[in-house]
Amino acid sequence: MKAQPTATTRPLRGRARITSFAAFVVLAALIPTTASATGSQEVEAELPYVCTLPSGQLPATVRVLAEFPERAGAGEAFTPSDVTITVELPAEAVADLTAHDAAEVRAATRLTVDVAQNSATATATWRGGSEPVALPGSGPLTLVTQGDVPSVAGRSDGDLTFSAGALAIDLALGAADPAGADPGSLTVDCALAEDAPEQGLLATVPVSAGGPGASGSPSPSGSASASDPAGDGQSDTPGSQAEERQSERSPKVVENTPGTAADRAVPPCLFDEQHPPTDASLAAYITGYTNVRKQKAASYLPPSCMLIEQGDPVAGPPDPEAIIFDTVSWADFGYQGRRQTPPFRSTFLSFDFAPVTATMVLEQTAPIRIDSRLKFYFLKGLTTMDTYVRAPLVLHVTSLEVNGTPLEVGSECRTDGSLTSVDPDPVNHPGDHLVLYGRGEQITGQDVTGYKLLSGGTLTGEAAIPAFTGCGSDGEDLDRLLTASVSGPGNYIKQVQGQTCALGAPVFPGPNTDGQCTEDLQPIVIPVAER
Repeated sequence: MKAQPTATTRPLRGRARITSFAAFVVLAALIPTTASATGSQEVEAELPYVCTLPSGQLPATVRVLAEFPERAGAGEAFTPSDVTITVELPAEAVADLTAHDAAEVRAATRLTVDVAQNSATATATWRGGSEPVALPGSGPLTLVTQGDVPSVAGRSDGDLTFSAGALAIDLALGAADPAGADPGSLTVDCALAEDAPEQGLLATVPVSAGGPGASGSPSPSGSASASDPAGDGQSDTPGSQAEERQSERSPKVVENTPGTAADRAVPPCLFDEQHPPTDASLAAYITGYTNVRKQKAASYLPPSCMLIEQGDPVAGPPDPEAIIFDTVSWADFGYQGRRQTPPFRSTFLSFDFAPVTATMVLEQTAPIRIDSRLKFYFLKGLTTMDTYVRAPLVLHVTSLEVNGTPLEVGSECRTDGSLTSVDPDPVNHPGDHLVLYGRGEQITGQDVTGYKLLSGGTLTGEAAIPAFTGCGSDGEDLDRLLTASVSGPGNYIKQVQGQTCALGAPVFPGPNTDGQCTEDLQPIVIPVAER
């Protein structure tokens, strides 16, 4: 892309009945209903922690909310969903932050979760991020984060337990005086308090070979004993064989594995005459879900092509603890020469009997801006990457069917402006646009975790959906109907970007690599949407 300089159907009786019926069901056509699946358990745990701050060790309260399946099958991977981590730090912690001349703080949490089955264990890291929070004038500071959670699979019969462990909180501080010095950042390490109930137990998921629908207790073959802790009919042996078998028995913690372009039908993702490639050009697929708060539902965005022109890094503001580089990149959706997503259809049963299908696209009104900040902490051997994606996008409804009967929405049915978010820097980024945020980290010698523009990852945000305009035909005005049903604030968004294909230095599949680019320079990796 160019870099920017700056069921059996029954006929309805008459048009009036169609419109009246649609008034109740049209929203679901826009956003497919996604009620919680049966067989799930909601977990809410409140745990005491001790956190180390500049003023010393201070008590903190950590609340973990998540949803787990009631049961799972052996070898069946599942992902805890709707994970929210709330940290309440005491007033003394606020004093530590204001001493840095900070007025607000953005948090990123890394919660270590111990996963155990019989005597075997594994470790998962639950990551989350928050929007900026103003520091209170008095009292405690409450931080609420949401983010990535790996999938987990039990290897055999037996309960799979999840227990909270160490917690790290990365705090990016915002200055009280915009013209003053950057207050920098702070990492707070927290440990589970000794009096924590049940050693931080969050959830227990029974696992059996019969799968989630199996009843009764796990089979005897899944039972553990002192001499056969894994229940596999073999006793432990010394040395590497025992370690290898222990690893094979351990619960499997996996990131949601992306596929490749050959695995599923996706639109092409190629630069063209409208987007002439350069050595700084990147191509990537993005997919995910967008909630609609009014209907407690979510809409799936299929894999869509993003064409990105990466900017050059420049030195950022001074920081006593880190060297900073800032990069501004620009992006467009690419679909058949237009700056939009592919059309996506949603079909469901409204009121459990009325099939409704809608077709929609997201359209750009201006280039998408990507702001990335890298911080190199040499003493810590740590690099952090904070990325903000600012996208002006309108939602366009192109067709609608209710009970098999088309409902005319017209050719110009769309939101009256872009989906909007609260921008953390409105002075430098005015106007209506969606804001998505991603954070990545890399410890020297290790792989990147979280989001990075080149390697991809998860981006999250919250949007307000504007009122609708131009909806209806033949004198029927559906604007107010759609606005009342859909529009409003507080709609959570979670998008996953795949590994980019860098046109300037393409990596093709080979003996020692899965590759990043096809022979015609399209991205190989197709990300998997996460809720």
